[in-house]
Amino acid sequence: MKRHLIIACAAALAAAATVVGANIAAAATTRYEAETAPAVCTGTIDSNHTGFSGSGFCNGTNAIGAAAQFTVTASAAGSATLGVRYANGTTTARPADVLVNGTRVAGASFDGTGAWTTWVTTTLTVTLASGSNIIRLSPTTADGLANVDYVELTTAAGPTPDPTPCAPPTTSPSPSNPSTPPITVWLAGDSTVANPASGTTCPVGWGNQFAQYFTGSVTVKNNAVAGRSIQTWLYDPNVTTTTDSSGECVISPATYSTRWQAMLDATTGMKSGDYLLIQFGINDGTSTCPRHVGSARYQQLLGVMASAAKARGAHPVFLTPVAAITCSGSTAVGNRGFLTETNAAAGANGVPVIDLHRLSYTLYNTLAFCPNNGDYTSGPVGAFFCDDHTHFEAAGAKQIAGVVASALRNQQIPLAAYLK
Repeated sequence: MKRHLIIACAAALAAAATVVGANIAAAATTRYEAETAPAVCTGTIDSNHTGFSGSGFCNGTNAIGAAAQFTVTASAAGSATLGVRYANGTTTARPADVLVNGTRVAGASFDGTGAWTTWVTTTLTVTLASGSNIIRLSPTTADGLANVDYVELTTAAGPTPDPTPCAPPTTSPSPSNPSTPPITVWLAGDSTVANPASGTTCPVGWGNQFAQYFTGSVTVKNNAVAGRSIQTWLYDPNVTTTTDSSGECVISPATYSTRWQAMLDATTGMKSGDYLLIQFGINDGTSTCPRHVGSARYQQLLGVMASAAKARGAHPVFLTPVAAITCSGSTAVGNRGFLTETNAAAGANGVPVIDLHRLSYTLYNTLAFCPNNGDYTSGPVGAFFCDDHTHFEAAGAKQIAGVVASALRNQQIPLAAYLK
């Protein structure tokens, strides 16, 4: 038997030597469609101009900062070629900043292409980190971005390493592997995320149903609170009903809430390797204090939370607000604000963003919730939602939690390694 193993080993080494000797670095190209999650379009996904790839393209809002954002993956840190396929049917360029993980790395002019059905590709070189990277095309004029079909990322594959003679197979660390350390997933949000109130069965936030998608190496700590904006969540009970000269709610004293202080505590709070998932943007649009939060302030506070998590070695993830059920004929449509702000803050802080808003109303369409008669007490819609169009029964919360878990895997956010 030993002789047979030696012969097999020698044959394997000879074959490997042939491959290594002939190895030449090859380019690897991956396409990321603008209409496919986790891509984010600050505008609409349209298909009215022919010649695009996939099922549509990003038609951005005509505004500064109305960006198209892509989450791309690099097998190793280094430079890569980014190709952006676009159409600009005007005679005026639509320039944009190109940001990688929140840092501007280049500018692109996106010159006119002669027609909205004429698609061209512009290329530039970017430097990526190993793993997941956020590439954001952010327009710098009020005309907004050109229509974006997709981006393609081309990286050079490194040389094949020399084989280890007859090395036993190795396994990557996994949630069931003892080498994978236990972590805590912290949740911050409003009633659509929060645990149900004592003695009630509805509403149930998706955060209450999140733990079942993870292995035993994960502890989920759900600190979401019903009725909160990002500011009241951070500063309870010190946000007053008074507005300042800029229209923002006055905070007095400017002391963090006990829940956030506990999460910042070096002993009891976030630690290296943990994750912080943040979803607000529903109550923040209220016009009166204390819940009102302006656009710039919202982005600032997301940045505050992200920076605090990173300072402790934890990994922040932003989520756009989960959608309520709103029907336009037979189609469920979006209905939330603070989408642009969430994506802008993600780009500015180098934080991955899950577009739960779009993913949730896409789920409602998959489940054929539209049209409906507005009765939230019976049938499939009643089993999913409380007696309103916003909050979830436990069954609905479980499905939304599953959407978030799937997004972690689809976007290759490293927390996905802990999913069952």
